[in-house]
Amino acid sequence: MPVSRIITLTTDFGTADPYVAAMKGVILSIAPAAYLVDVTHEIPPQDVWRGAYVMDTSTRYFPEQSIHVGVIDPGVGTERRAVVVRTERAYYVAPDNGLLTPILQREYPLEAVVLDNPTYWRQHVSHTFHGRDVFAPVAAYLARGVPLSALGTPIDPESLVRLDWPAPRVPEAGRVEGIVVHIDRFGNIVTNIPAQLLEGPAEAWRFRVDGQVLQGLKRAYAEVEKGEPLALIGSNQTVEFSLREGNAAQAWNVRVGDNVVAWRHTSSDGG
Repeated sequence: MPVSRIITLTTDFGTADPYVAAMKGVILSIAPAAYLVDVTHEIPPQDVWRGAYVMDTSTRYFPEQSIHVGVIDPGVGTERRAVVVRTERAYYVAPDNGLLTPILQREYPLEAVVLDNPTYWRQHVSHTFHGRDVFAPVAAYLARGVPLSALGTPIDPESLVRLDWPAPRVPEAGRVEGIVVHIDRFGNIVTNIPAQLLEGPAEAWRFRVDGQVLQGLKRAYAEVEKGEPLALIGSNQTVEFSLREGNAAQAWNVRVGDNVVAWRHTSSDGG
């Protein structure tokens, strides 16, 4: 099967500077038929966790054999490794700093290489811009069909750096403990509690995040009045908390990493 020419880009570069355009210029100079997709360039600077979440929840929707480039790289210019990982679904080009953690929990890694063959880099490599000089050309050569074995030295995928990416806990029946994993631009609070752990009637569940308690699960924002809080199952099939037409994260002072508890209410709970 030929390697897809779809290349996605996820960075913390923003769009006010020329960095993203420089990466695209390098890719198109090597693989002019590549189809480039901007996932986002608005990851907060050096926020590897946020980048990992965004890559995981976006790249899964692309065709198989796509090439996904992630550059949130606070260790650029150090001894951190630059890698390509091939999973059962796609190729990932990234610094080895944990950026691929949730993807590697979801997709089985078939092989990985350290990018140590400068043949497939730009001739002059900046110590501060591996996105342009290493990751971009490597992605372009992948799109042209260059095999992983030519790009660098094989490594055990198990040796790749992983973030501490906690799974939700079920300490007892009817109780789930999780954390906030993302806050979107609307102020919606996204948790790591999947819908399938919430057994029983939706209205029986209660939720607590940073002292705020919500009752029941709604299906849509419009089920409450403007300014009212609600819990619902978001588009990635995990629990989210919102204020209709408001910013829940700001109103409740909630941050990524905060604890979340869900419990199934019974009449013996006293209300």
